[in-house]
Amino acid sequence: MDVRLPNLGEGADSGTIVSIAVKEGDTIAVGQTIVELETGKAVAGIPSPSAGKVTRIGVKQGDKIGVGQVLLSLEESGAPAADAPTPKADAPKPAATKKAPAVAPAPTEGAAPAEVEEDSDWDESVAAKAGFPPPASPTLRRLAQDLGIDLRRIKGSEEGGRIVMADLKAYIARLKAASAKPKEPGKPAAVVPEKIDFSKWGSILKKPMSPIRQTIARRMLENKQSIPEVTQFDEADITALNDLRKKHAGTFEKAGTRLTLTSFALKVVAATLKKFPMFNSSLDEAANEIILKEYVHLGLAVDTENGLLVPVIRNADKKSVLELSKDIATVAEKARDRKISMEEMQGGTFTISNQGGIGGAHFTPIINKPEVAILGLGRGSLKAVVRDGKIEARLMMPIAISYDHRVIDGGEAARFTVELVKAFENFNEADLKL
Repeated sequence: MDVRLPNLGEGADSGTIVSIAVKEGDTIAVGQTIVELETGKAVAGIPSPSAGKVTRIGVKQGDKIGVGQVLLSLEESGAPAADAPTPKADAPKPAATKKAPAVAPAPTEGAAPAEVEEDSDWDESVAAKAGFPPPASPTLRRLAQDLGIDLRRIKGSEEGGRIVMADLKAYIARLKAASAKPKEPGKPAAVVPEKIDFSKWGSILKKPMSPIRQTIARRMLENKQSIPEVTQFDEADITALNDLRKKHAGTFEKAGTRLTLTSFALKVVAATLKKFPMFNSSLDEAANEIILKEYVHLGLAVDTENGLLVPVIRNADKKSVLELSKDIATVAEKARDRKISMEEMQGGTFTISNQGGIGGAHFTPIINKPEVAILGLGRGSLKAVVRDGKIEARLMMPIAISYDHRVIDGGEAARFTVELVKAFENFNEADLKL
């Protein structure tokens, strides 16, 4: 049997082979890791769905592969494939409305213009997404070349994504139909990336974008283009909060963790979201419904050498500060060591990005879709503040809340911000008891 790359879960349909854990001639068991795959989010082991002897390795280290591509071939020993563990995926979701890519690929010479591609029923083959030419016969390849059509833009209907003549004809028909459509008023044309030769002005170095960086770039562009985002700014007086942190830091260290400002932030945000459930919601654009979630799963932006990762801390509203502190340390370490799984970065309801440990003040965090809001925290600094008619030195922390204006209005955002500031400034010391 051929062992193929299985469905990797939400938002991941390809990856790069980091290592191969078996070799030809090896006898392997059900569930044994055969390769390690780097996706746009993490490095994960891919288990074998069956036991048997490896007769052929179909990939090599560094290969970019897509779902359905052959990893290796097995001479089965009779172990039932049904018992094999598969990467855990989220519960089935309603089918989403298909969207045109935000940035259309550059057309080959003679191909249809980008704006026609955007309006057509365009879909890229699995092989093309993974960086390989799609499977097709030599005759069909020559015909497509003569017509100036890029086969990577056609989704094959045969097994393994193979493109046949019927697929090519259907694609041409869609192009003709799309070109006849009147363009929607006010709809911007698709942007074709411009190829620039920077070396003509001086010496350059080229650094390939890692899969994680490519995913970050794509998601940030999609989020920024699709969400009418507004950012609300304020400052919170965390002088008393910092005193509490210093007072209880030793107790938390004895319990095996660190008490940080992020620990307080998760507790404060979780409580505030319960009072303002719209900030803990998502917009179902297909059904024109707002989904109010009764759970609070907080995403925590972690700065790593490989890019920004956002692991999720589940049920933050039901956890103590001690439990949150331990969770923060665990997910941050796993993210930095590239041991965080895709499942651990899914299902968030609200994200916190704390740059206080690095520096800087206010910034405009980009919403992590399908969430509708995100909190950015800057470094606290001593400022002269008027309190009761007197000037005092107080530790002030910049906060920035970006929100989706389709779901949240400015007045509600202002009230949420006021409540959040109040919660930071009046933290209940009883919540720090172990």
